[in-house]
Amino acid sequence: MTIALQGKTALITGASRGIGRAIALGYARAGADVAISARSAEALADTVAAVESLGRRAVVLPADVRDRDAVRAMVDGAVSALGRIDIVVNNAGGTSFMVPFNDLRFDGWEKVMELNTSSVVHVCQAVGPHLLQQGSGSVINVASVAALGGVPTLAPYGASKAAVISLTKSLALEWAASGVRVNALCPGWTATDLNRNLWEDETTSAAFTSLIPMGRWGQAEEMVGAALFLGSDMASYVTGQSLVVDGGMTAGGRAG
Repeated sequence: MTIALQGKTALITGASRGIGRAIALGYARAGADVAISARSAEALADTVAAVESLGRRAVVLPADVRDRDAVRAMVDGAVSALGRIDIVVNNAGGTSFMVPFNDLRFDGWEKVMELNTSSVVHVCQAVGPHLLQQGSGSVINVASVAALGGVPTLAPYGASKAAVISLTKSLALEWAASGVRVNALCPGWTATDLNRNLWEDETTSAAFTSLIPMGRWGQAEEMVGAALFLGSDMASYVTGQSLVVDGGMTAGGRAG
């Protein structure tokens, strides 16, 4: 069965590349118009062209998701341009370093928490009133398998994504009676530009894939099906859940 999003609109952060771009294109193929965000309009040019080539509308809303005021302007812009928001994908995030915990500088911890956790808070607080007033909506917070267990040298990243899952569950309970669903998508180790240094290094890549029963890195496009399901009416009775797409890694109780 094909998942259809005709007549739906979606706001997707971190949509210039990787999983965010793949989800934006997947939603466009399914019939949705999209508002897409990244820190610069230039970074979104390729995504815009790809969405428009599919016959759908792409609204460009540059914003730094760490900036609360910028996020509010982004959400207001999406509502103004599209008329409503049916799906929100909080995808922006990541980390730029791996370090043993005892060598971790606290400002590094704060930066990761700000990018991965506070950004989701900003978006949800900005878009929440709109979704609750219209009495419908699906929020998808992109977390990670790193949130589901200990991950040596990635403590800030894992903790920030675990906080996203906890926030997801709390919002799901608060907003369910108003018809708004909130779920988390937990990708496994996925080969994107952000972690190219890991999957292009043979030794490091082998260490990661040795933990994955399917024996390989995931691809950004392999996260789209889960995002389509969670955003669609097929998931109308699904809220407060974490959908893991990881090649079987956490089936054996390992997250990293």
